[in-house]
Amino acid sequence: MYDNICKFIAENFKDDLATWLLGSPMKLTELSPTELSNEPIRADSLILLQSDDLVLHTEFQTDADGDMPFRMLDYRVRVYRRFPNKEMRQVVVYLRKTSSELVSENSFKLNNTFHQFEVIRLWEQPTDRFMSAPGLLPFAVLSQTNDPTMVLTQAAKAVEAITDQQLQRNIAAATGILAGLVLDKNVISKILRSDMMRESVIYQQILEEGEAKGEAKGKAKGKAETTRKVALNLLRIGMSLEQIAQVTELSIEQIQVLQEEIQKS
Repeated sequence: MYDNICKFIAENFKDDLATWLLGSPMKLTELSPTELSNEPIRADSLILLQSDDLVLHTEFQTDADGDMPFRMLDYRVRVYRRFPNKEMRQVVVYLRKTSSELVSENSFKLNNTFHQFEVIRLWEQPTDRFMSAPGLLPFAVLSQTNDPTMVLTQAAKAVEAITDQQLQRNIAAATGILAGLVLDKNVISKILRSDMMRESVIYQQILEEGEAKGEAKGKAKGKAETTRKVALNLLRIGMSLEQIAQVTELSIEQIQVLQEEIQKS
């Protein structure tokens, strides 16, 4: 969830992201991962933005990931294949503080192959860096501070000052959700207005995703129960375990469990 929130921020506040990661504002447009290759590509936390001369590849990671170095090399090669003349900046941003050495790895090595990328650990970044632009406010509470509650309070004041209502709601929701990595939800609810967060696009998307997952789980549960009843009926009429397995796609072991249920009843 946290990675997706960061992806939403990056895609909707490109100028703020460019100013932070590239050092100056730059006009960037989205680059779809499907433009790089017909092969499957991991896209849940992948953000690709491009200008005429540069591709900015950013990945926000909640926790350490040992596969990251190879993945960064893979993306670099894919981008080179598609845009051989464009410069590429690759940045991995880790959200949650950890002592894992993996969050310090910034290169991939294999025999004579060497590839390097940038790594940002938010808890080492100065708080002021994120208070200067609306799109960066949600990251402030994860920055270098001994008092995340105070930082969240400051960020909330900055959010209140945003005049665009929808923008204000989206930043408030993103700030509140990311704050959950370092603060208790009760603390967050006292600082950020819950009504503002509920009316945001981000919050509505989370609700829709939750409802979709709930429906999918409900369907799967219903299908499993139907399959179970069919298998029980087939057992009662004397069909062999092997035949029932073919009809229901259950394993022999699962059918044997159902057989024991019948015997006990």
